Amino acid sequence: MEYRRRVLDDELDDLFTQVPAVAIDGPKGVGKTTTAEQHVEGLLRLDSRSAREAIEAEPEQLLRRHRPLLIDEWQKVPEVWDVVRRAVDDDPSGGQFLLVGSASPAVGATAHSGAGRIGRLRMRPMTLSERGVASTSVSVPSLLTGRREALSGSCDLRLDDYVEEIVASGFPALRPLTGRARRFQLDSYLRNAVDRDVPEQGLAVRKPESMLLWLRAYAAATSTTASYSQILDAATPGQADKPARSTSIAYREVLTQLWLIDPVPAWTPAGSVLTRLGQSPKHHLADPALAARLLGLGKDALLDGVGSPVGPQSGSMLGHLFESLATLCLRVSAQAAEASVGHLRTRNGDHEVDLVLVRDDGRVVAVEVKLSSTVSDHDTRHLRWLADRLGDRLLDAVVVTTGPQAYRRPDGIGVVPLGLVGP
Repeated sequence: MEYRRRVLDDELDDLFTQVPAVAIDGPKGVGKTTTAEQHVEGLLRLDSRSAREAIEAEPEQLLRRHRPLLIDEWQKVPEVWDVVRRAVDDDPSGGQFLLVGSASPAVGATAHSGAGRIGRLRMRPMTLSERGVASTSVSVPSLLTGRREALSGSCDLRLDDYVEEIVASGFPALRPLTGRARRFQLDSYLRNAVDRDVPEQGLAVRKPESMLLWLRAYAAATSTTASYSQILDAATPGQADKPARSTSIAYREVLTQLWLIDPVPAWTPAGSVLTRLGQSPKHHLADPALAARLLGLGKDALLDGVGSPVGPQSGSMLGHLFESLATLCLRVSAQAAEASVGHLRTRNGDHEVDLVLVRDDGRVVAVEVKLSSTVSDHDTRHLRWLADRLGDRLLDAVVVTTGPQAYRRPDGIGVVPLGLVGP
């Protein structure tokens, strides 16, 4: 198959010529190895037993391989991290090593964090623009300039198309699949994660079904700030003898190490402009298709409004999964634009902003996500509240929708179909 270029390719083009070593993190199946292969000449696969045993016996031998060198699944022999770190200490010229890993090694597995020597990039599932289902006319970098330029462009995607993209997944290998084959592969992905990948991370799960139930409850908390006790209660309804809190923490930690959980942290601005903000993250799985599959929600069920979320936020499960899809698309573009992503929610829940894109200087773009083709004043009330408090620290404010047109309202707030948003 012809390679479909990813947003991360642009980041590597910018960085790898000057940075000697870059680690690409992300869940299995997201396309890390295929993308990394476009930027190297040598390849070392540590998921191969023979290659792994040889490197375990003498990690330094990897330095004799041709560079730029891709070290695939490097976490299976954590010692290679320190070998690479020492190599770039000796020779800091750019473009030497790409390290790809689908799990984060346990703390202490490497002697040094690699700070200042090995850069790190996160790779997520394919965005709508990467999937080729839509064309970008509103770029995240342009929003982050604060110029508030006119917005334009029309999008052919409608609600039915967005729902199809939620369940179709952004994992490249799953994109050609439909129907039962797609459901089978999503189920297999989740089962393999629990049965194989979690034990490889050192967590012995006595009851894999309990972990799947916890994952299912976490999926139901998608795009909410539900507490972990609420998630645990949802995973064990009617059970008086619930698993210990430490068990829930262990589940969360190991699934984070596997990059399967991808929460959006609470945004805390510098200074005293905003007070009494919540600190809970917004929950997201790596791909909204995983959440939909865990909940047994196909396209028709989502369109019929089946499913209720766990946690304080209201709305349909479709609305929460659409927000998760939007979050995926915006995070990929924000990372490429050197911006971080958080969310805002006051402690009493009277104000919330779905996503806050933050520049290095602390100035932000505020984003609301609405499962609607139209936007009213009621839909923009939180954005206007935030604008009143941030002043010129607010670069721009937009509402992401399922509608057909991009435009600016008379109050200056942008309205953008999700399909038009990109890098």
